[in-house]
Amino acid sequence: MLEKVSLFQTKRDFFNFFLLACFLLSISLSIEYYNFTQLTKFDSQLVDATVLKQYSKTKVKKGKLKTYQVLKLKSHSGFTFYTTASKTLKDIKFRDVTMEIWAGKISFYEYMRSFYAFSKILKIHENPTYKSKLNTLISKQHKSQDITLVYQALFTAKPLPIKLQQVFSTLGISHLIAISGFHLSVLSGILFFLIKFPYKFLQKRFFPYRSFTVDSFIFIAISLLVYMLFLDMPPSLLRAFVMLIVGFTLYDRGVKIISMQTLFLTIILILVIFPRLCFNIGFWLSVAGVFYIFLFLLSSEGRSKLWKLLMLPLWLYFTMLPYSIVIFANFSIYHPLSIIWTALFTLFYPIAIFLHLIGNGNLFDPLLSLLMNLKTHMVTIEIDFKFLLIEIGLSLMSIYSKLFLYALILYLFGFFIYTINNVT
Repeated sequence: MLEKVSLFQTKRDFFNFFLLACFLLSISLSIEYYNFTQLTKFDSQLVDATVLKQYSKTKVKKGKLKTYQVLKLKSHSGFTFYTTASKTLKDIKFRDVTMEIWAGKISFYEYMRSFYAFSKILKIHENPTYKSKLNTLISKQHKSQDITLVYQALFTAKPLPIKLQQVFSTLGISHLIAISGFHLSVLSGILFFLIKFPYKFLQKRFFPYRSFTVDSFIFIAISLLVYMLFLDMPPSLLRAFVMLIVGFTLYDRGVKIISMQTLFLTIILILVIFPRLCFNIGFWLSVAGVFYIFLFLLSSEGRSKLWKLLMLPLWLYFTMLPYSIVIFANFSIYHPLSIIWTALFTLFYPIAIFLHLIGNGNLFDPLLSLLMNLKTHMVTIEIDFKFLLIEIGLSLMSIYSKLFLYALILYLFGFFIYTINNVT
């Protein structure tokens, strides 16, 4: 068996890649800056956008209580912004609108992240999108509004209300509800087994010269690309898709896939083409998850497959726990059980897809209702961001030294004990 080679053999290879990345980044930023100048060229601008979030907010102004609605929108040209609307505005979440916005004197940095703009809604487009039609079909199979929202989040990336976000964050399973690379891997497995036997049957009779590995990858990649475009390219899904493409390309050329170089290459390629993702926390959480998977696999070479299968869920839980606590601050005694929920989700997800396709999507509703109504006795644990930086530092150093890996494990164990003590 031929030995896999590293991605960058020499410093020259790395330098050439660096030059290519800089060239692509300059093109991406030039396009973004041109769009920025067009947006701020006049006092106001007409914008077509999709409403991502809509919620009410109340504040005291001049001694009086004022209620209004906050909208988060994503323009069709890619930038996101916030605006306010009257409290009487109907529910227009996930609807396309045409607006006149007054962006003001925003900076290019604000434009790349997100910004606030005064606005006036000129038209609410009534034509339902394919996504809204699918959400309607999902809602018809469930009596509970909350369970409907969970499945819509799973299948169409519809954002959950803050209340439900807190429920799943407290249970430690937010990563299961928000579509990510984990879901992409499950979908890839489903597609692989769906086409394997029909393809093998036809291959023996009509095209024995074709490669099942290459053809199955092409089919899966195109299917996932269509689904990703349908979902408007969630950052975590985009990262996973690019890694899939990069990983197969390297594998097909005999390059070692499970390496930090592969992850580094994927991150750089995504950021130079989509520089906005640099400010997206979901993207970086997704990157962190893959980093710790790679770190585990690289540091456990020589171990049995069974040992890796059993230990990987535990490793991911402990390594991602500080991210969860620092960002969401929610914890309960049920939080560690997310290790079990994650394993069961691998079976639940494809079965749930099949049940919805045949019109019996409500089969798991009693179990979901039981899970969502657990008395979790949630506690809020406020932990300074510097403690997450400590983990990140130890994690990066663990790539080069086993000593730092052991220090990381000890640190994570102490972090877990601290969180548990806040509950008991």
